[in-house]
Amino acid sequence: MLQAMALLNPEQLTGRSRAHVRESRELQCTLHPDAARAFTALREAAQAAGLEPAAASGFRDFERQLTIWNDKYHGRRPLLDRQGEPLDPHVMTASQIVPAILQWSALPGASRHHWGTEIDVIDRAALGEGQQPRLVPAEYAGDGIFAPLERWLAEHAESFGFFRPYDRDRGGVQPEPWHLSYAPIAATALPALTLPVLRAALEDIDLAGAEAVAPLLPEIHARYVLAVAMPSKQALAAPRLRKPRRRFSPATRPS
Repeated sequence: MLQAMALLNPEQLTGRSRAHVRESRELQCTLHPDAARAFTALREAAQAAGLEPAAASGFRDFERQLTIWNDKYHGRRPLLDRQGEPLDPHVMTASQIVPAILQWSALPGASRHHWGTEIDVIDRAALGEGQQPRLVPAEYAGDGIFAPLERWLAEHAESFGFFRPYDRDRGGVQPEPWHLSYAPIAATALPALTLPVLRAALEDIDLAGAEAVAPLLPEIHARYVLAVAMPSKQALAAPRLRKPRRRFSPATRPS
């Protein structure tokens, strides 16, 4: 079993290493083991309330984030505006496409999902047969299908060490009520992901729109990496949980 890691190295921070994460068969996703144990405990507590929290996304490596970025830039994946409406990148300039992508998707190397501490959470029990979640704010608000989960998380997530970094619009990433972050590790990872670390990760890669990204990198780092909510003292003080070794296997394939 891995011991708790207070610090992630630059390769781990930017998703170029998988040494800090493990695949959980139980959770059906890849996470840092400490985050996985905490999420398992959260799930068990939520199940008593009739909910079934599940990870729609966990760890993503650098190459996966690069694919998402390039696909959105070239129109192979949906590109959305701040209201969640579709945009057509084929009629946009690079300087227009880059900020549009950043509203909902991180630059490769800058995604918190690289750390193994981040989970996009849905309520599997709320989905109808064959229904797929869209991960849009409306699903978590009002009478949305995941609104009961949102209310439960608002009351209980911090007790298990989780907080929501994208709780409101700070001029960068749009609010993501589905995004949970494991505070004890994420709180040390964020200041370690410095601008030089990010810049080094982007050297010599095939990044769509690189000519527009390069001069904006300091602003991107400030607005889309650092401009997030900070975890509460309760989330930071959540007890570390332990589970048997057999629950984890090396993460040798993309999640």
